[in-house]
Amino acid sequence: MKKGNYYLTTPIYYPSGKLHIGHTYTTVAADVLARFKRFTGYDVMFLTGTDEHGEKIQVSAKEKGKDAQKYVDEMVEEIKLEWEKLDISYDEFIRTTDEKHKKAVQKIFETLYEKGDIYKSEYEGCYCIPCESFWTEKQLKENKACPDCNRPAHLTKEEAYFFKLSKYQERLLKEFEENPKICYPTSRKNEMVNNFLKPGLDDLCVSRTSFDWGIKVPFDTKHVIYVWFDAVCNYITALGFASDNTDLYKKYWPADVHLIGKEIVRFHTLVWPAMLMALDIPLPKMIFGHGWILFDSDKMSKSKGNVVYPKPIIDRYGIDALKYFLLKEFTFGQDGNYTNRAFVTRLNTDLANDLGNLVSRSIAMIVKYNQATIPSTKEEREFDNDLRRVATEASEKVENAINNLDFSGALEEIWKIVRRSNKYIDETTPWVLAKDEKKKERLDTVLFNLADCIRIISILINPFMKNTSEEICRQLGIGEENIQWEKTFKRDETLVGNIVTKGKILFPRLEIDKELLELEKANDKYVETIVARRSCTT
Repeated sequence: MKKGNYYLTTPIYYPSGKLHIGHTYTTVAADVLARFKRFTGYDVMFLTGTDEHGEKIQVSAKEKGKDAQKYVDEMVEEIKLEWEKLDISYDEFIRTTDEKHKKAVQKIFETLYEKGDIYKSEYEGCYCIPCESFWTEKQLKENKACPDCNRPAHLTKEEAYFFKLSKYQERLLKEFEENPKICYPTSRKNEMVNNFLKPGLDDLCVSRTSFDWGIKVPFDTKHVIYVWFDAVCNYITALGFASDNTDLYKKYWPADVHLIGKEIVRFHTLVWPAMLMALDIPLPKMIFGHGWILFDSDKMSKSKGNVVYPKPIIDRYGIDALKYFLLKEFTFGQDGNYTNRAFVTRLNTDLANDLGNLVSRSIAMIVKYNQATIPSTKEEREFDNDLRRVATEASEKVENAINNLDFSGALEEIWKIVRRSNKYIDETTPWVLAKDEKKKERLDTVLFNLADCIRIISILINPFMKNTSEEICRQLGIGEENIQWEKTFKRDETLVGNIVTKGKILFPRLEIDKELLELEKANDKYVETIVARRSCTT
């Protein structure tokens, strides 16, 4: 039974280089949210894509001796392969070079011009090419450094069109007061209010003439539309807004959540809502700016040589291990510090020692003590009731956590069942019960309860760790038709009689020091491959 429609988006990524673990973080979180919503009965539209225009792209393509379109085509294919490797379940992939998008953006620009919300003037100020951002003198750091990336912004002067952002300042302030989720978490909202809204918004330059890689202003073709104006429109143009077929737009808009990194909150929570206000269409329900993943407490940067890439990790440990680590280790919304040691340690403790060990020993005991058949439960005692309570009460807590984008909290609720189940084994000592024929009924109850709790765990982790979930179900003899969220609220007697199968170790225990060396070598080798490929194309 469908509960309704649900529309979520990632930012569209700039195809100027290999995507690193920070991009992976946003997209993995969106993927888990999309899978969870589908799992619990929603009709989901999950959008991601690429932001392919702007001066930085044109400069990068020129440096490599390539046509800009050919350059972005190659980069986009690499991004799609990355998402395929990570098993990202997006429904739509938008490119800002798509004709449908370009025509819609032109129509939006023209509409706002005709309404008087866009006007022609001259821009003189500072511009950061890497961030594609305009800044006033008062917003720059010392030595005219960009406040986002700390690189120098350069002075530019050119004829330009402007969007009347200042016109919507009071409406934006009111929206921020009445709808806190328009800029979430609260720390992001406070930053936007105190640093931008209260000091006063300037009108936004929304066209350029100093380069030509972009969408042309339809009525003044020497201008190209500012890359950020172009980019944020993707959330509605992907649904067919300003096109001949608006069925998807009518079905899914407004978006339930835009997931973005904190560095682009300003464009998404000030400029984008103001544009929507000007177009007289509803605002998204939530814009969530999560934190950065730092490396050894420092921001990842190719120039610093401290970038971590997902591919070497996936190749060595699998998709599920990386997804679990990213969403369990860090609080979504705050900065998190990545280290290889933290990654390997988390794999050992949570995945190998806790989950992997629970599944392995439980399946082994059912095989050994009951001819690989899940027995029926005969009686319930205090330990059984406490275990049952922890297992069956988790679903609601997990659902609430995910709905609040607390992925770490959701996984913690699931791991409470894992840890309680391991404790239950120590409390009930099945190996002792197996020695006394008179205690066979008690042993059967213990084995059933373990199997049923593992079943619940396997379903709850499905949105996070699909492969692991399916492997656990296979070992328990559970068919795909029984992997349902609704089946996590109570015990499942249909398990009785299932033949279990001892399978591979889900997560082998790792020798930490050895793995740290291997991880570092694998990432370095991957970086060398990237550098070599770039050298071959220049």
